[in-house]
This record gives sequence, structure tokens and C-alpha cells, in this order.
Amino acid sequence: MKLYFAPGACSLSPHIVLRELGFDFEMEKVDARAKKTAAGGDYYEINPKGQVPALKLDSGDVLTEGPAIVQYLADQKPEAGLAPKNGTLARARLQETLNFLTSEVHKGFGPLFAGGSDEAKKAAVENLGRKFGYLEKQFADGRDYLMGKDFSVADAYLFTLLNWTGFVGIDMKQWDKLAAYHARVGARPKVQEALAAETKARAT
Repeated sequence: MKLYFAPGACSLSPHIVLRELGFDFEMEKVDARAKKTAAGGDYYEINPKGQVPALKLDSGDVLTEGPAIVQYLADQKPEAGLAPKNGTLARARLQETLNFLTSEVHKGFGPLFAGGSDEAKKAAVENLGRKFGYLEKQFADGRDYLMGKDFSVADAYLFTLLNWTGFVGIDMKQWDKLAAYHARVGARPKVQEALAAETKARAT
């Protein structure tokens, strides 16, 4: 398999999952603005949407969209427990969470990265604050991870999104449980491996 990624982008989520599951995979960096791969290829030929991540499977098929990729990967190694079995309520809850993250939290960062007006940015920060407030409450019962006591693909995604708060100047201290969760996920060895690999890739 080959993961097409941009350092620090949402492709960090499947990158973490690949490492957590112990897959043997390649990585190719994508210039998100020029839409060129590190090998000089036209990224639109890999993913016509032009966005990372994209995962090229050994079959030659290309899978896009982070939530779809991470669930596919988890289903290849169900014994690892990164996603509940398909058709169960627990799996529907995971999908519910992934959908919330992608449509409400991930999308909510858009105005902060798009160079909008100060008013638009202020509104975006306030909107994200409400989403973070909701997520903060999910840890009120003392759970370690989003879906309970065990790490799941949803945690790889939320960790990636929370990383962006530092880039846009959102202080996470007001959500102490969420901040502690972010630190807890960030301390996982495979997460550290993924971060180190992307830091190295950023410099090349």
C-alpha cells in the first residue's frame, strides 16, 4: 500500500492507523498547493479530488476520504479492535462520531486556513469552541478515548484535528479534559512514530 499525504494535514489520521495496525506501507508526500507528488507526478491522476489522503491498495485501487480509509484499514485487521464489527450498534456509533468530526470539526477549521476576514475567523473560532465543548463532555465519565476505554480510528482523527488548534491560535486550556486526551493520544508510540516521520518529510 501507498499513502499519499501532506505533513500535518488530515492524512495524519490514516497514517497513524497504518502504524497502529502494523501495516507495511509506503508514503509519498504531496504538495497540496501545486498538486504534485514528491516523485513529480500529477496528483490529480491519483485522486481527481486533489485532496489528501489517498491510499493506493496493492490491487491498484485508490481509496480516498479519511473516514473511509481508516475504517477499511481497521476491517483488514479486526483483531486489533480499532473499529467494532460492521452491522453492530457500536460500529454505527463509531460512524456517527467520524461523521461529526468530518462535517462539524474538520470543516469548522476551513475559514481559519482559507484567509477569510477577521469576522469570519472569529465566528469560526466560536463555532469550534461549541464543538469542543461537546467533545469535552464526552470525557466527563472518565473514559480514556472517544469510544470508551480503547483507542479507535476515531481517536486518530480527533487527535489530528486538535493538532491544528496550535496553528490557528486556539488555546485548549479551557477544555482541560480534551487537552489531557490530546496529550494522552499524542504519547502513544505509534502516534509519535507518525509525527516524527511527517516532521522529517516536511524538511525534505
